[in-house]
Parts: sequence; structure tokens; C-alpha cells
Amino acid sequence: MRLHLTLRELEVFQAIAQHENVLKASEAVMLTQSAASQALARLEQAVQQQLFDRHGRRLTLNEHGRLFLPQARALLDRAQALEKTFTTGALSVRIGASTTIGNYLMPSCLAAFRSQHTGSKLNLMVGNTEAVVNAVANFEVDFGFIEGICHHPELNTAPWRDDDMVVFASSSQPYATRRLTVEQLAQLPWLLREEGSGTREVVEQMLRPYLQHFNVDMELGDSEAIKHTVAAGLGVSCLSRCVIEDLIIQNKVVVLDTTLPPLRRTLYCVMHQDKEITRGMQAFLASSMDETSP
Repeated sequence: MRLHLTLRELEVFQAIAQHENVLKASEAVMLTQSAASQALARLEQAVQQQLFDRHGRRLTLNEHGRLFLPQARALLDRAQALEKTFTTGALSVRIGASTTIGNYLMPSCLAAFRSQHTGSKLNLMVGNTEAVVNAVANFEVDFGFIEGICHHPELNTAPWRDDDMVVFASSSQPYATRRLTVEQLAQLPWLLREEGSGTREVVEQMLRPYLQHFNVDMELGDSEAIKHTVAAGLGVSCLSRCVIEDLIIQNKVVVLDTTLPPLRRTLYCVMHQDKEITRGMQAFLASSMDETSP
């Protein structure tokens, strides 16, 4: 079977998938509602499948549509990259970053990139590792930077930076100035990130060989909440040093002296195996690698 698909039809399909409404999608791609409806009809006829479930004016992706959407995005990305191959226009990069990277490491990377490429267009999506992996897999971002290990079969993973992890507590705690054994650490109340967080996964992988049992007292979905809760004296935690550096300077928290070995993790860059690397992606990777590692 030979398919006859046009980029315009794929663009309309992607817009309808996003807006779940033909009128809104037609406005987004600057077509009439009738022209957008016809483009979708031609596309569904070409692939010989319905791609949406219809609920009145609302259209939601069905199983076929969900399978088709990532590939449609990939083709549109490639077409856009092809248009820019021989141009010197402003670079455009869509980045996904897990929470710690997005909040504490990406700002300096964005600033460095923008200083080298004035007028460049940057879009940053921040979420936990699972959300970033899904965004990369669905071609919603060009690539992602994550704290945990990526297990997605369609994504390629490469080391990006190293990051120091530290166990810390409020400076007001009586044990803050003592050297603690792993047995003593295990008995303290621990504050950890939520399930699905790259930081949570890495912390457990690092500490499980030494702390056979975690006394998990609280789970919080944000590193800022964890560090301030620890500073208030409600337990101990393990986070990237860059996250708590400000509270260390203010003497609100201290890095605990323990019998644990140095804790160091690798941060990763993930990219879809079918994603074409654009000039913007190459430039951003080079710029971010030049930044001083934490």
C-alpha cells in the first residue's frame, strides 16, 4: 500500500490532537474549519483508519491516533529541520528537564546559550523524570535531561554531567555535629521525593546497600519543600548539593558527617532514536557541556 500524506495534513492532525476541536485547530494552523476537516478526512482515508473518537465537537485520540501522533511529530520536526538546514536564522530548541536540573542547573545553561546565540528561541518543560521521558518519547521536546535511569526502549541515553549528593539535616539538630553511623542514620526520620522522581530512584539506589531500612517519615513532591522542611527540624534527607547550597550558606542546614562513602550520581541526556539532531540541539548540548559541572 502506498500512502499519500502531506505535511499540511499531518500539521492539522497534530493541531486537532492538541486542541481536541477542529475549529480551534484550524485557527492554530491558519486554515478554515472546512479545510481542516477535509485535511483530516484525507489523512484518515490515506491510512485507512479512524484516528479520533468523536464526542460532539470534541475529538480525542483513539488507539490508532495515539500510535500515529509521535511519528507525525517526528516527520514535522524533520521537515522543519530541513527548512533550516541552509538558513542562518535563529536557533530553536525545546528542552525537557527533570525537577532538580530544571530548577537549579538549567537557568545557567539557558543564559549561556542565549549569550552565544542572541535571538534564539528556547522552550523549557520541567517535570519529574517520568514526565520528561514521556515528553521525549512523544516528540513533545527535542531532548530531555534527567536524574534517573531511563528504561524506555525507543530512547537513547548518554551521560551529561556528574552531580554530588549529600545527606543533610537542620543545623539545630543535636546530631548535626556528630559523626553518624549508617545504623544511626537508618533510625532517623527521612524525607524523600515522590515515587517517579529521578532523585528518589537515585537516592534509594545509592543508600540501600548501606541503609537496609529507610524510616521514610514523609514524601514530598518538590525538592524546595524537602529542604525547607528539613531546615525546620523535621528529619533528614539526601539531595543534590546545588539544591541546598543557599541554606548551607545561611547555616540553616548542614551536611552530615557520616560513615557513608561519597555519593555521586550521573545526570543523563535522553533523545528519541528517530529524532534528527538539529543545529539548535547541537549548539545547546555543546554550550551546556561547557558549563562548570556541579
